[in-house]
Amino acid sequence: MFSLQIHSVDTNHPLTEFAGEQSGAPIDSASANPNPNIQERRGIIHLFRSVSRHSTSVPPNLDIQSTTELFVVAVPNHLSSDDFIRFCGSYIDSVVEMLLIRNDGIEDRYSVLIKLVDQKSADNFYSNLNGRRFSSMEAEVCHILFTISVEYTELAEIAGMPPVGFTELPTCPVCLERLDQDTSGILTTLCDHSFQCACISRWTHSSCPVCRFCQQQAEKPTCSICGTSGNLWICVICGFVGCGRYKEGHAIRHWKDTQHCYSLDLETQRVWDYVGDSYVHRLNQSKTDSKLVELNARCRGAMDGDCGTYECSEDPGISEDSKVEAIFDEYNRLLATQLENQRQYYETLLVEAKGKKEKAISEAVEKAITLNLQDIQFKLDKCVEEKKAVSEMHENLLKNQELLRQQVEETEDRERSTMLSMAVKMKDLEEQVFAISYEFGCV
Repeated sequence: MFSLQIHSVDTNHPLTEFAGEQSGAPIDSASANPNPNIQERRGIIHLFRSVSRHSTSVPPNLDIQSTTELFVVAVPNHLSSDDFIRFCGSYIDSVVEMLLIRNDGIEDRYSVLIKLVDQKSADNFYSNLNGRRFSSMEAEVCHILFTISVEYTELAEIAGMPPVGFTELPTCPVCLERLDQDTSGILTTLCDHSFQCACISRWTHSSCPVCRFCQQQAEKPTCSICGTSGNLWICVICGFVGCGRYKEGHAIRHWKDTQHCYSLDLETQRVWDYVGDSYVHRLNQSKTDSKLVELNARCRGAMDGDCGTYECSEDPGISEDSKVEAIFDEYNRLLATQLENQRQYYETLLVEAKGKKEKAISEAVEKAITLNLQDIQFKLDKCVEEKKAVSEMHENLLKNQELLRQQVEETEDRERSTMLSMAVKMKDLEEQVFAISYEFGCV
């Protein structure tokens, strides 16, 4: 399922060139319905796809989509609105609303948002028109997507922010052709965009930065950040050129900053998915004539699931050098495996280094805590010993105090006894003196 976020400061306007005003040719009443509300708007479309992907080996189950809104990607600008209505044929009778979205910076294509009356009409519209050429004389095919939501915003930052569970895809049909069906969600049709330079050149003037960069390299490409010229990848969403993970890693840093997960290797023309961590390209470059060919010989054709009626892509150069190509693919798989093992090995080294660093920090902290505890314990023991010595000194002083108190009391007792005895003696002497005086008549 797909979601649209449109950066637009415009509003919907009634389409003035409806009913043959631009082409000058009348519209068949069987293929045009005057009831649909056909409008036009200008804005920049951001296309997002749900992360859950369906297998390409089974035709998509339309009953699962459960939405009546369809989005037609990149209609050629030379196809007017009247021509597009003719292309829809009788299915235009089931259309309720049709909105043509144009981008001022892209003059060679526009997109169409269609709302149908019910689910069955949407399924029939998709089944019969998706993958069909707009004209038997043209190479472009009609790419139709089921959309579950369409949001409009005036802020470019909000428009480029993917909803939860979605990833952004390019709106360029050539870039969508490069991606695997599991990734782009578009039926493999092998449009001639992938083979004819004249067809690709229609989309390289002012439309897709990736196509313009790949087709018109006037000078040697370099990384947009560090200027390195080796191992370069270009974002298929916005055209940012960055170096790979074995240089400065600016390409993967761009993915982390913008969530643009698809990058094209400028050397091998292969597309890498950073989210799935694998290649998702469908087209590869032939070794003999440098044409873009299908990487795997997948069947293409109608959506009835009958592989017996499908056509398969062939390349005479590859069939002649099948052994070389087989070895080439084997070495590519081996290289991818070894790179994955190398990545895991270095990630293991990083985890081990981080573990050692954390262990060293933990040991250093534990050692510091232990030393502090030992210092505190030493000071505590010293204080305990000092307290014990002071306690013993205090006890000795108390004992000395008691002994001195006893000595003082004994001294005082002796002094009192001496004073009493001296008083008695003095009284006795006084009596003797009185008696002698009396006896000699002195008194």
